[in-house]
Amino acid sequence: MTRTQTDHHLLPTYARFPVAFERGSGTRLWDDEGHEYLDFLSGISVSSVGHCHPQVVEAIRDQAGRLLHVGNLYYTEPMTRLADRLAESSLGGGVFFTNSGAEANEAALKLVRKARQGGDIVVAHGGFHGRTYGALSATPQEAKQAPFAPLVPGFRAVEPTADAIAGAVGAGTAAVVLEVIQGESGVHILDDEVLGAARAACDAHGAALVFDEVQTGMGRTGTLWAYEQTGVVPDAITTAKALGGGLPIGALVTGERLADVFAPGDHGSTFPGGPVVAAAALAVFDVLDDEELLARVRELGEHARARLAELPGVTVVRGRGLMNAFDLAGGSAPDIARRALLEQRLVVNATGPATIRLLPPLIVTREELDDAVDRLGALLS
Repeated sequence: MTRTQTDHHLLPTYARFPVAFERGSGTRLWDDEGHEYLDFLSGISVSSVGHCHPQVVEAIRDQAGRLLHVGNLYYTEPMTRLADRLAESSLGGGVFFTNSGAEANEAALKLVRKARQGGDIVVAHGGFHGRTYGALSATPQEAKQAPFAPLVPGFRAVEPTADAIAGAVGAGTAAVVLEVIQGESGVHILDDEVLGAARAACDAHGAALVFDEVQTGMGRTGTLWAYEQTGVVPDAITTAKALGGGLPIGALVTGERLADVFAPGDHGSTFPGGPVVAAAALAVFDVLDDEELLARVRELGEHARARLAELPGVTVVRGRGLMNAFDLAGGSAPDIARRALLEQRLVVNATGPATIRLLPPLIVTREELDDAVDRLGALLS
C-alpha cells in the first residue's frame, strides 16, 4: 500500500507521518515494511499496558464470543463490575461511561451545570479538554478555538495560579475544571498550592471541582489517579485513554456529592460501557492497579528525567511518573520528533515548537528507557 493510497479518502485533520503500522507487542511496533520501532508515545497515553497485552486480548476475545452489544437500557456484568472498580478506586460515587475523554468532559460539564442550575465554569490557560464543542469551549487555546466560533458561552479562562483561580470563583460559578498535569501543552504540572486554592474556593462558594484525568489517570504518574499525589480530592474526575487498553472508552466518576445529580433522560449515549470494552478495561485494571508496578513507574520516571536532563540542547525537563517532556533550545522539537521516527525508529511527539513529550507504556523496562534516551541523544548530539 502506497502512502498516496493510504491518504486518498482521509480528511486532512492530522499531519500524519509517512509510516503505516501493522503490528504491535509490548513496547514495540512494526510497520508495513517490517521495520521495528520503540514506542514512547503509546498512542498518546492509551497503550499503557503495552500493545496487545495478552490479558487484554484474551478478555476481548472471550467477551466478543459471548456478547458484543445490548445498549444502555439494560445491565451487563462487565459494565457494572467496571463501574464498581472505577468508583471504589477513586471517589466512591457514581460512574457514567463514554466513548472518549472529550465525551467524559462533556458529561462533566452538563453535570456541574445541572448541579448548580447554571453558572460559569472556570478553566485554566494551557489546559486541553477535547475538541467537541463543550470541551473545546473549556480549552482556552486560540488556534484550536478560533476557526469554530461561536463557542459555548459561560467559560472563564484564567492563568493556572492560586490567586487567579481563587479570584475567579464566586457565587455564580458552577465548577472549576483543571488538569492536574496539562499534557497537551507540554506536561506542565499544576502546583499543589494551585489545586488547593481551587478546592478552597469551590468549597467557599458551593462550586464543584473537576479534575480532567484523561491523560494522567490509570497509573501514568505513578499512582492510579494523579490527584492521589496532591492531597486534594475533587468532586469528579474524567478518564479515558489508558482505560481500555487500546479500545475506545471513557468515564465520568463522581464523589458522593454529585452522584445523584443526573436523572433518567439527562444524558445518554449508544455505545459506552459496552461489554467488550468494559471487559478490556477490567483486564487493564488488573495490570495497572498494582502497587509494585506503580512504584516502578515512579522510580523509572525519576531515572528518565535525570537522563533527559543530560542530553545536549535540553533546557528544561518536566514530568511525574512516566509522563515527561523536555524543552529544546532553538525550537527544533517537530524536526527532532520526525527524525526520531524515521531515523532512530523511536516514537515520540512534539507538543510545540520546543517541547518533546514521552509517554511510554507503563510496562517499559529500564533498559528500554535508556535505549530511548540514547536514540534521542544520537539525534541531539
